[in-house]
Amino acid sequence: MKEFQPNYKLIFSDILEKKYPEKRKECERILRKKLLSSFDIINLNTIIFGKEVQAEDENQRHKSYKKSDIKKIIEYQKKYNLNNVETCTQFKISRNTIYKWKKLYEKKNLI
Repeated sequence: MKEFQPNYKLIFSDILEKKYPEKRKECERILRKKLLSSFDIINLNTIIFGKEVQAEDENQRHKSYKKSDIKKIIEYQKKYNLNNVETCTQFKISRNTIYKWKKLYEKKNLI
């Protein structure tokens, strides 16, 4: 059974074309990718709408992440030498979730 996803490239392209044409150049690099990860979608959302959209707690509760996105978040944490609190603030994820991911994936040597 094939998993259906919204066409985020088309959605963000339409938003940029109709409401924020001045931000198109900033988003072009991400929109050129063949597949967009959840990480890319969050970045596009932040570039276009700013931080205030990311601060809505109600919407943050229902996020889900693919394994590849979790791996990128943990790699980002290592690359910039962030602790769990700094990482959770950056990505608006609970620090317990970050801890759980690190424990799970480092134990399996997936990162």
